[in-house]
Amino acid sequence: MNTKIINIFCALCIVCGLWSCSDDNVSDLQLSGDCMVESIALDNYEGIINLASRSIVVRLPEVYETSAMQVTKLSISNGASCNVKQGETLNLDAAKVLKVKNGDVFLNWTLSVLHDEARITSFVINDIYQGTIDQTAKTITVYVPGSIGLTSLVPTIVYSQNASITPASGVAQDFTNPVTYTVKNNSAEATYTVKVIAIDKPKALFIGEPSSMNDLDPEAKAACQWMLGNVPGTLYASFADVEANTVDLSECKVIWWHYHFNGGVDGHDQFVAKAPYALSAVNQLRQYYENGGAFFLTRYATNLPSFIGATGDDEWTTPNNCWGQDEDGAELCGGPWSFRIFDGMNDHPMWQGLVQGDNSQEVYCTDAGYHITNSTAQYHIGTDWGGYDNHAAWETRTGGKILGVGGDGAVVAWEYPAKDGKGGIICIGSGCYDWYSYTYEPGYTEKFHKNIEIMTQNAFNHLMK
Repeated sequence: MNTKIINIFCALCIVCGLWSCSDDNVSDLQLSGDCMVESIALDNYEGIINLASRSIVVRLPEVYETSAMQVTKLSISNGASCNVKQGETLNLDAAKVLKVKNGDVFLNWTLSVLHDEARITSFVINDIYQGTIDQTAKTITVYVPGSIGLTSLVPTIVYSQNASITPASGVAQDFTNPVTYTVKNNSAEATYTVKVIAIDKPKALFIGEPSSMNDLDPEAKAACQWMLGNVPGTLYASFADVEANTVDLSECKVIWWHYHFNGGVDGHDQFVAKAPYALSAVNQLRQYYENGGAFFLTRYATNLPSFIGATGDDEWTTPNNCWGQDEDGAELCGGPWSFRIFDGMNDHPMWQGLVQGDNSQEVYCTDAGYHITNSTAQYHIGTDWGGYDNHAAWETRTGGKILGVGGDGAVVAWEYPAKDGKGGIICIGSGCYDWYSYTYEPGYTEKFHKNIEIMTQNAFNHLMK
């Protein structure tokens, strides 16, 4: 009896092994046939066959319609069949699986297309100065301090996969005059004109902790790149640069600090602890402000006015209701997010030209499908806590002018008007004011998020006049 049981068990093991004999779906019957794709072409564009990965890539021009491509050539192993036939029309907007069968053996091949893109996607001088790329005009503009000279600058260039570029990345160039860079990728070719502009005295400055803007967090970097591309005569500088007086602020009209910190900066004491680099330069920033220099301060940077004398001698007039999320755990917007224009402030320059939604009193900032950290630095208003019983009490104590409020009446946008020779300051502490989404949900369409750029440009126009 034991011998019979053992024999039956062994037979079952053999059968099970045959059922799962190979990764290539090979049966135990007719095993001699090959299942190769020997050649294939779509619209007469030859496919590149990779035997190791069993993949086929068809290279196409940079702009080419792929929703209805004809199989103009198909050669497979002798005696094999395929689920795709020569002459058939395929939609290659997404990859297709070719199933080649020969007897009881079959192999799956992945067929896809690759457009011959020829683009420069990043251009950085001396690992510090980020270029602004206009993909339509094929121009790149880089602003650098005048002190470094233009005759021997080294660009680090990121360009399309599989492409080549001339001159090469990493090779020093004389940028005294514009330099052209040509990208080639199979059938695609593009020529970019790079212009490097030396600035001795910037008209505006984006400020942050790192020595290079490339090391900014993604939120602040997105804001900085917009500024360099849209506000003429601007540079990035670190607080250490300002503290050491290595950047000439004599003609600087506006300094912008967009300060993101994962998890938030909740009030005066946390600001002191988390932004010591900013306070190290506070004497230079105060002097700049007292000499008529303006500030645009967003997110947790809205704590700064109390440290440079904009609110009198009371440092404790920093935002009292603050929070935020981590960038990689940002909240999904199910619809537009907005804050409200404060009563009587509709004509303020900040709110002109915005994309309008259902309520003209609202400043719409995001769109459905956008991920936002909801980083907020606002003033709670009310007798329950916080020291500001009402909006009038807030304006009296801080010396500011309310521009925008949240749904509960919290002060989320405000201004310290220029006076007594001092510069003006505009602050936005609303969690709706957001530059960077780490991803976008399918179907995302930007409409209201354009208002972030519009109100920022409005702020610069107002402060630089």
